[in-house]
Amino acid sequence: MSDTVICVENISKKYILGHQKQERYTSLRDVVANSAKSLLNPFKKRQIQTQESQDFWALKDVSFEIKQGDSVGIIGRNGAGKSTLLKVLSRITEPTKGRIEIRGRVASLLEVGTGFHPELTGRENIYLNSAILGMGKSEIKQKFDEIVAFAEVEKFLDTPVKRYSSGMYVRLAFAVAAHLEPEVLIVDEVLAVGDAQFQNKCLGKMQDVTHSGRTVIFVSHNMAAVRQLCNSGILMQKGCVNFLGSAEKTIDHYLKVNQSNTTFSAKGGSNGIELVNVTFQDKQTKDFCQAAIFNRDYNLNLLFNTAEPLTNVALVVKVFNEIGTLVSSICTPEEGIAAFVLDGCVEVSFNLPRLQLMPGQYSISVHVVRINDTKAHLEVEDAWFFEVHPAIVMDAMWAYRADHGIVRISDGCQVKVINESVSTN
Repeated sequence: MSDTVICVENISKKYILGHQKQERYTSLRDVVANSAKSLLNPFKKRQIQTQESQDFWALKDVSFEIKQGDSVGIIGRNGAGKSTLLKVLSRITEPTKGRIEIRGRVASLLEVGTGFHPELTGRENIYLNSAILGMGKSEIKQKFDEIVAFAEVEKFLDTPVKRYSSGMYVRLAFAVAAHLEPEVLIVDEVLAVGDAQFQNKCLGKMQDVTHSGRTVIFVSHNMAAVRQLCNSGILMQKGCVNFLGSAEKTIDHYLKVNQSNTTFSAKGGSNGIELVNVTFQDKQTKDFCQAAIFNRDYNLNLLFNTAEPLTNVALVVKVFNEIGTLVSSICTPEEGIAAFVLDGCVEVSFNLPRLQLMPGQYSISVHVVRINDTKAHLEVEDAWFFEVHPAIVMDAMWAYRADHGIVRISDGCQVKVINESVSTN
């Protein structure tokens, strides 16, 4: 008997997007004429707006197989089709084309509180959600105490879930899905809602599920979690499978794809502001570079252009490592720089003396904000990718390496070896 649990063959999913197209400007004469026509022919429907439709393929010819006991991480940028794929696998929506075969019971956790009734209590929703997942009453009773203990909602068990926080919703929903022993557990990014302790608890539970021979499909932007949990990976890009392989190779391929993508993904952009260019300059050689060397001096240069002046501006630059962990950030007010004006073409340069990022791959995001304003006027994710290479530090016996961490703790750190003789009687 085959050990294939999920077989996906050339599935595609099409959505029809509707766009309202406004007609030309309507004058008073047109209003009077149209009203008269309506009176003369009341059965004729007058259309003020016309509807235009557009086909959007969220998935296109996706094919893969998942074996029993595999833990599969599905990764990709926002809009790549990951969540649509999970909804198709969970039978929430049917594919437009293609065929799917799934062996065994599937439990899905795709959105906060999926399958919960807001007016019912936590206790009642455990029974309801378990029944939806195909569990018998005796099986639910057997697992009930374990579910409640994992979710840590004992005090609120008889409270309607509409009064639960989003974190409590997630804890209870995950506890139900994970403890009812499905053959296939599908988990979307909803774990990001919980706190760090709960996320680690969930990852541990999912590892227990895979060790018991069951299958886990996990969608996340947290590359560290994917590395920890998954043994294989699927990279989605524009609704298609871009790469299949081990989790390590899939993540490495994803990072390379991102590095080769020089198009900024920007949000906001009020006052016609845009980030035109990002450069990294070696202060010693004056060369612009894609790779940096540990412990050398660099300038990070950002070139902005605005159609209208933007006053009272502050900049935030965030540095992320290759698995998406925020390493550090530079905020201009924290560096003692007063709010300034962006008007026309403006270059902002950040001095980075003795770069203390450990060897590895990094990315930066750029945020333009105004002082005392919660709204970001420009957010550019993955604005630039760069690599840090190792270098010998003066008087050090070894070069700092990627496996030594993310950042060096302190420049000029002093270590003393103290030999102290201890007498014992």
